[in-house]
Amino acid sequence: MALPIRRHNPDRDRRGEARPVRWLPTDPFANFEDIYRRMDQMMRSFGSLDKVAWSQFPVDIEETEDAYVVEIDLPGVARDDVTLEWNHRELTVHGEVKERERTGFLRTQTRRVGEFHHSVTLPGEIDGDRITASLEDGVLMVKAPKAAGARSRRIQITGGSGAS
Repeated sequence: MALPIRRHNPDRDRRGEARPVRWLPTDPFANFEDIYRRMDQMMRSFGSLDKVAWSQFPVDIEETEDAYVVEIDLPGVARDDVTLEWNHRELTVHGEVKERERTGFLRTQTRRVGEFHHSVTLPGEIDGDRITASLEDGVLMVKAPKAAGARSRRIQITGGSGAS
């Protein structure tokens, strides 16, 4: 007597019910834009997250012989919407990127709007009374002169007695 052979059908489970068909895209990265858009919508739906101050700026700090020069990209920010504060060695920028009025339907928004702040700690002593700042073409440029005692200088080496 021969025993029955149980055959496995990959489209059916053990009870014989049809399994759902899994579709895999040919491009594994095809859905990332859709995932990013959905996550962005989810984060914006929390509402209060949009009101939290943010601080992501491209910042360059250059040290010259007599000053530190700080450049911060602030595209679309008016001079009246920026506040610059100095405390010992820390430079802090506060402000707001205002959302402009639109006439059409906004389909995608990746530029940030709202309040921002950013702090930069400079590596040396600064003469706080002589700090200057300008905002041109979306770049805030701050020149922070070094304190007189903090400037580097070359020291002349002279010959001395007893050197062999």
